[in-house]
Amino acid sequence: MNGRALYLMYAEDVDHSEALRAPLREAHIRRRAELAAQGRVVVSGPLWDSDAAQGDYCGSLLVAAFDSLAQAQAWADADPYARAGIYRRMVVRRINTHFLAQESSP
Repeated sequence: MNGRALYLMYAEDVDHSEALRAPLREAHIRRRAELAAQGRVVVSGPLWDSDAAQGDYCGSLLVAAFDSLAQAQAWADADPYARAGIYRRMVVRRINTHFLAQESSP
């Protein structure tokens, strides 16, 4: 991760967010793919509200490397979902990493 710290971005959606997410999904995923192409993403994906094979979206999660909390927060705030008000709540925090798997599998 080139000496960068890891940051957690956890967001909870407003109720019935699927219709709001749909037109912005491509732009949202494209930004995360660009970050991943830089080798900075540890994990990223939508959160579901149940264990069903296909639940309803209820939020987003990202763990990625940034140079500072301010940089991570600015990146999160610029997300299309955040700018559109899809997130009711968003938290960005630095992770004090004690254990990190070198390779992981789902």
